[in-house]
Formats: sequence, structure tokens, C-alpha cells
Amino acid sequence: MRTRGITTRRPNHRRRTRWLSVGGGLLGLAALAWIFARLDYDHLGALLAGADPRYIALVPLAIITEQLVRAWKWRQILHPLRAIATMRLFGAIMAGYLANILVPLGLSPLVRSWLVAHLEGLTMSAVLASVAIDRLIDGIVFAGLVLLVVVFAVFPDPDGEIRLGLVVGAAGSLGAIATALVLLWHHKRASAQGLGWVLRATDQLPHCFAGRARALALSFADGIVWPGEPWRRGAIVVASVLIKLIAASHFLWAGLAFGVRLDPFAYLVLLAILGFIVILTHLARVPGGFIIGAVFALGLFGVGEEHAVAMVTIVIASTLLVIGAVGALTLWRHGIALGAFTSRRVPSDGPV
Repeated sequence: MRTRGITTRRPNHRRRTRWLSVGGGLLGLAALAWIFARLDYDHLGALLAGADPRYIALVPLAIITEQLVRAWKWRQILHPLRAIATMRLFGAIMAGYLANILVPLGLSPLVRSWLVAHLEGLTMSAVLASVAIDRLIDGIVFAGLVLLVVVFAVFPDPDGEIRLGLVVGAAGSLGAIATALVLLWHHKRASAQGLGWVLRATDQLPHCFAGRARALALSFADGIVWPGEPWRRGAIVVASVLIKLIAASHFLWAGLAFGVRLDPFAYLVLLAILGFIVILTHLARVPGGFIIGAVFALGLFGVGEEHAVAMVTIVIASTLLVIGAVGALTLWRHGIALGAFTSRRVPSDGPV
């Protein structure tokens, strides 16, 4: 009976996952078709042709600056493990983004962790733990930014539904992040004593896997670190805030290229709304979430669809250009072929 139940649940789960993917894909394609069907392409072409190149050039510059600050922040998190140059971490981050474009399966954290471990003689799982902490700090700062926007920003929302959604999303994010931090701290503390449910779970695996799994769990615990110097701790938080502000400026520069100028707080509202839309569309497997979210969010401030699509085009093109150039250069410098991410798995854990 139990075996029969298990064998029927797995196909049902796969069937639901497949239908979710198909449904999300159709929904995203329908939304994109609706947006592009409404465009005046002559107007859009004129906008792109008449864009101010000075402001367009500032978009990739802002993207590079944002990722350099991110690399410097990651350097402070990694410092208890090893002092690593900011430019090396910057290259690893961009290589991870490039891998995610080539194989959109969420490989970015794995690739950047493996590359840093490969270059610095660390274990991949320890570096991956530092990436998790990096992401969680970013999540806390983003949730705080969203709450700040809800309290102080003025934007069109007559029914209050957008504000409510932002509050619920921020509160849910903070709850999930707090839970994740508690679990990480508990795993770190328990592993130091050779205890904890993670280690007990590895001991239940077949003998040929148990030793390896236990080593991975202990190595991951070693990477759950936080710098002891107060100035580094403060710098990590300040860098996270600065990253969000620079990210908000992408649409500032892209908009000015087409003569679109919004209230300064509006760009933070755009960042908050777009951030949650991208997360939701990713979870629902809806393609084109960034384009759909940007057109919707910009429309709240009276930006026409042609101007919104033109701004999104500049941001996306600049992002792909920077990631492609810096990511490919980083991989080339270290003798890693681009085909490695499409022909074989990411290398396993362990110092190289």
C-alpha cells in the first residue's frame, strides 16, 4: 500500500510541475504578446534612434559599479575565511551570471562559488555558504527598502492593493530570511560539536555516500562566517544599501536617455515593485517577468508603453553586454571554456 502510494504521488507531482511550467509559459507569452501588440513601432523606433548616447553609456557603467560594490561586500563576508581581491570576486560574480544566461537553471551561485574555490584553494561548499549569507543580507536590506517605500513614497495606488502586496511581501521575506539565518546558525553551532539533524541525516545515507555528504555539510558550516570587526559588519550593510540605490539608477539613466524624468523616490518604488514581480514570475515560471513588471511599474507613473519598452531594452542590452564581456573574459583568463556549462556539470566540492 505504501509503495503504491509513493509511486502514484511522484507521477502526480511531476504532472503538476509540468502543467505549472506550461501554464506559466503561456501566461508570460500572452502578457508579452499583449504588450507588444499595443506598441506603436514607428514611435518606438524613433525613440531608440533619438536616444541620448551619454545617458545610455551610464547604464552599463552603473551595472559595473553595482557589481563591483557587490564584490567588495562579498570580500568582507569572506574575510574570516580568506582575504580575496575584489576584482577576482567581481570576475567570479560576472562569470556566474554568464553561466546562468547560457544555462538558465540557477547555476550562478554554484559557478561563482566553484570558481573562487578553484582559484583560492577553498572548498566550494564553504564559499557557497558565504554566498547564502550575502543573499540573505541583500534580502533584509531589500525588505527594509520596501517598507520605507510603503511609508514614505507617494505613488498611484487608489485601492491600496499595491501597498498591501508590498507589505505582505516584505513581511514574508523577513520571516523567511530570519528562519534561514536561524537554521544556518544552528547548523554552524551543532556541526562544531559533531551534532545536529543535518549530520544525523548524512549518517543515514548509504555508506558510499555518507562520508562525502558529511564532509560537505561540515565544509558548508565552515563557510557560515561573519566578520569580527565592527567596521566590516557595518560596511556589509552599507554596501547592500548602496547596491540597491545603484540598481534603482538603471532606470534613471535609461529614462533620461529618452527624456523621461521621475521623482527620485519613484525609482525606489520601481525597484520595490519590480523586485517582487520578478520573484513571483520566476516562482510561477512566467517568462519575460522583468519586461512585464517594468512596463507595469513604469505605467503607474504615466510612462507610455513605447518609452517603457525602450527603457527596458537599454537596461537588458546593457546587462547582457556587461555580463557577456566581463564573464567571458574572466573564464578565458582562467582557461575555462564556455561550453563547460552546457556539456558537463559544475565541478564537485573540494579545494583544487
